[in-house]
Amino acid sequence: MINAAITTLANDLNESLKKTFRLEESIVAVANTVEQDGSLPLQANNKVAVSLINIERETFSHNKGMAGGAGFSRSAKGNEPVYLNLYVMFSICFGGNNYLESMKFLSATIAFFQRRPVFDHSNCPDMDDSIDKLVLDIENLSIQDLSNLWGVLGGKYYPSVLYRVRMVAIDPGDIRDQAVSISSTPESAVGG
Repeated sequence: MINAAITTLANDLNESLKKTFRLEESIVAVANTVEQDGSLPLQANNKVAVSLINIERETFSHNKGMAGGAGFSRSAKGNEPVYLNLYVMFSICFGGNNYLESMKFLSATIAFFQRRPVFDHSNCPDMDDSIDKLVLDIENLSIQDLSNLWGVLGGKYYPSVLYRVRMVAIDPGDIRDQAVSISSTPESAVGG
């Protein structure tokens, strides 16, 4: 599901940037920010590189209430889904004399996610069925945090923006047991 979430964001951003700048070729690539040797990945050269930087478990409760009432009900018991936040960086990997051009792509990337901070099946019909929705929030990084991040990544800095992508749920879909409950209507509620 992580790959589906990142692919959705990259594909929709790519289509928007191609339309905005009247491009024939893809301008967005899902890629590491750097190769193991510290060089820029070939697929990211003169592209907007989309990279997964971190994953964290969402800690707020996702309990779904069950409606009560009389009757017979059956429910499946399984492992609860895990809700994740993905930290996704959009790096503008333009070199040489293209630096000013890269600012246009950075601005257009931020504008795209400002206009569309939520991805769901109504505005993104090609999104994987296993994803309900994706909510993007821009993350503010101090100069020190940014320096530390690029240092950990092992690369030279490229203009970039970091987003937290919320509401990614991984549901194993395992059913361990079924529970059957039978409830009756209390006599006081029955007219008579």
